Amino acid sequence: MNRRELFVAATGLALISAMSRPAQAQTKAKPPEDKPFAEHFIALQLSDSDPKKQRLVLSVASNLQKAYGQDKIAIEVVTFGPGIDLLRDSSENRQLVDSLVTQGVRFDVCGNTLDTIEHETGQRPKINPHAVEVQVGVGQLLILSENGYTVIRP
Repeated sequence: MNRRELFVAATGLALISAMSRPAQAQTKAKPPEDKPFAEHFIALQLSDSDPKKQRLVLSVASNLQKAYGQDKIAIEVVTFGPGIDLLRDSSENRQLVDSLVTQGVRFDVCGNTLDTIEHETGQRPKINPHAVEVQVGVGQLLILSENGYTVIRP
């Protein structure tokens, strides 16, 4: 058998082998306990303190819920760095955040950012009590991504 015939034979065997293996299933996110019927999984990243960006993130979350229905989509807003301003207790968007929380949107705040602010100012920022403190905001995005969430930075 010459080199060309050997190459064609090897390529054919590789193709047959690949076709006989079952297709790998796409990673599907496990629905959170409070969203057992969720079919779509979105993580919204917020690392800006810009009020326009904050409103955009809240608008995206609201529009996604309207489009897919509250029960069919799991939305997690992950804030870190200057983005935690959205979740300060005194935020001008507090009512919108609270409203989205009652509709099942989860809001995460980076514990490392809170620690840094406390270290620099001597006082830990007062955060919306509905926010869930995670150790590392970017790490939370990574975990969500690895578990089937689509990460979006509006």
